[in-house]
Amino acid sequence: MEAEWRKRVEAINIEKQQIEAQRQELLQQRDNQEEELKRRMEIEKKAMEEALSQHLRKSISEDYDNQLTHYKRVLNEKEERIKAANMLELDYLQLKEKLLTQEQDMELKLKKSLLDEKERLQEALRKEEDERNKVRDQEYLMKQKELEKQLEDQHKLIEEMKRKAEQGSMQLQGEVQELELERILRNAFPFDVISEVGKGVRGADCIQTVRNQFSLECGKIIYESKRTKDFAPEWIEKLKADMLSQGADVAILVTQVMPKGMEQFGERDGVWICTFTEVKALAYVLRELIIKVFSTTKAQENRGDKMHILYQYLTSKEFSEQWKAIREGYMAMRISIQKERDAMERLWKSREKQLDKVMLNATSIKGSIEGITGSDVIDLNIIADDETYLLD
Repeated sequence: MEAEWRKRVEAINIEKQQIEAQRQELLQQRDNQEEELKRRMEIEKKAMEEALSQHLRKSISEDYDNQLTHYKRVLNEKEERIKAANMLELDYLQLKEKLLTQEQDMELKLKKSLLDEKERLQEALRKEEDERNKVRDQEYLMKQKELEKQLEDQHKLIEEMKRKAEQGSMQLQGEVQELELERILRNAFPFDVISEVGKGVRGADCIQTVRNQFSLECGKIIYESKRTKDFAPEWIEKLKADMLSQGADVAILVTQVMPKGMEQFGERDGVWICTFTEVKALAYVLRELIIKVFSTTKAQENRGDKMHILYQYLTSKEFSEQWKAIREGYMAMRISIQKERDAMERLWKSREKQLDKVMLNATSIKGSIEGITGSDVIDLNIIADDETYLLD
């Protein structure tokens, strides 16, 4: 929605710039017409004064009444031309006032449209922010519950460690590492099930039941923790047997001392071996692998049923209503764009008619002046010869 809002704002700004360019062009044309009109009036005035002077010098010997009649006729024609010029100026002022009014109306419409769009986007952003706040509150509550559970587990762990410390046996070190391993797995994978294998029960130390984002069980990882000074090769065979008995997919042996020939984590005889500092990263990688294998296997199951469900959804009323809403939104936007285009075309047609009216009046004045002074005396072309294509 923010991207859509930016697009609409950019489109409106571009349209506003185009209107401003057109307005500047009309103002420039108006100034040019005023300068040209003043220049022509001055030239015409000088020419008429010169013609009048020459006529007076030539006709000084003629009859006074004829001269007076001629002067009156010339003055009347001059008054008519002045009236025509005044009418042209009046039309120009009316055109100017109309253009200013149209520009103000367009600017008001643009501002109103921007304000409405801004309010709509702000409302959408407020709703989205409220939803995010709700999600954050829920996440905060879940994290608080997790912290409370972790604190409770820590208290239990402290009590257990105190009890084991009093015993002072080698079993204490191994159990401490087992408990720490379970804590790391629970914190790293809160949605998975970390099952502790009870004391005295044959099997590994803990089992991680991997779940995806839909809380579906994807597989199991079995862990065996060893904290001794020497590595025993029989641990691998024992862990493989425990993996088969527990139905696990992957087995990880966490040991303080790596076997000979292994300086870092790796696989040996179907069992992954790593140190306590590497177990978290290795568990992340193997867990993602189990989830991907499960998703691939699941996608191949019941493909016929899925096609039937997809067909039912595509032919359901829910899908029809959703698609209808999409179509209505598209048509509303299309109609809005067409209305804006029609409005601009009407504005352009109106301006073309106004320019045609100006050209018609200018052509009339040109014909009157050329009839009096001749076509070679004054250049009354408003548009240059190389600019006539603009009128096509």
